[in-house]
Amino acid sequence: MKLVDSSPYLSILIVNWNVCDLLRDCLRSIDAGRGDLVLEVIVVDSASADGSAAMVAAQFPWVSLIACEENVGFPRGNNIALARARGRALLLLNPDTVIVGDALPLLLAYLDAHPDAGVIGPQLLNSDGSIQSSRRRFPTLLTGYFESTWLQGLAPGLLRRYYALDLPDDAPADVDWLTGACLLVPRSAYEEVGGLDEGYYMYSEELDWCRRIKATGRRVVYYPAAQVIHHSGQSSDQAVTARHVNFQRAKLRYYRKYHGRTAAGALRLFLLATYAWQMALEAIKGLLGSQPALRRQRVAAYAAVLRSGLPPAGY
Repeated sequence: MKLVDSSPYLSILIVNWNVCDLLRDCLRSIDAGRGDLVLEVIVVDSASADGSAAMVAAQFPWVSLIACEENVGFPRGNNIALARARGRALLLLNPDTVIVGDALPLLLAYLDAHPDAGVIGPQLLNSDGSIQSSRRRFPTLLTGYFESTWLQGLAPGLLRRYYALDLPDDAPADVDWLTGACLLVPRSAYEEVGGLDEGYYMYSEELDWCRRIKATGRRVVYYPAAQVIHHSGQSSDQAVTARHVNFQRAKLRYYRKYHGRTAAGALRLFLLATYAWQMALEAIKGLLGSQPALRRQRVAAYAAVLRSGLPPAGY
């Protein structure tokens, strides 16, 4: 994949927040797996307090570092990197990932052979080597009420379809969207639909982006011949309450954007009611002597969610 000019074939874009050690491992895996690829790596550091930016500058001089003075969030951070990227192919990569073997050339070879592909994602692996769920179909209105709520166990058929569990893990498949730990997009798709919707801040931005790209007639492809380890949740686990708030607000933004204000308003009231119910249940368990420290922590988290009011992100 040699070019006739000096521009990189592939731009790898990483938005980092306080996962210095994982970012180091990620960059090392890119270096080990790049082979003879002509590529550039851009790291956007969202005002990390753990020395991430200094580590990149000192240990990886071949990486372009953009050190932000505030936490810009995942969509905006990627848009900052996308605006600077020069590659013909663009890879959005989480800092808590490790490239396995020749995953990079495999993804690029698939993109070269399938010009109708708009998004390609590898098979993601958990830290223990097990397969991580990364394929999805678009959520329906009902999905919002069951996915990641206390009703989740009551709708196995609905969620089985949403999580695309009927598809084999070891075969390529066209899907609606892919989780955002590792997404390869041709520049032409980015130039047609634009960057990520910054109204999300965190969560659901890849769902929105895949939906917009797929609406152009391009395919979204799960390609398991390429594998990437994803140590899931390493950034968001540092702020559990914020994770609850950001996840649900992002969900509500998606439903308002694609299903309308009424649908999003009804879902918002349902979510607030479920958090109120969970808070009351945790308080009762604590009063009865069941793990009181844990119950207090959960009550505080749910109370913070309720205080936020869960307005759709960006509204």
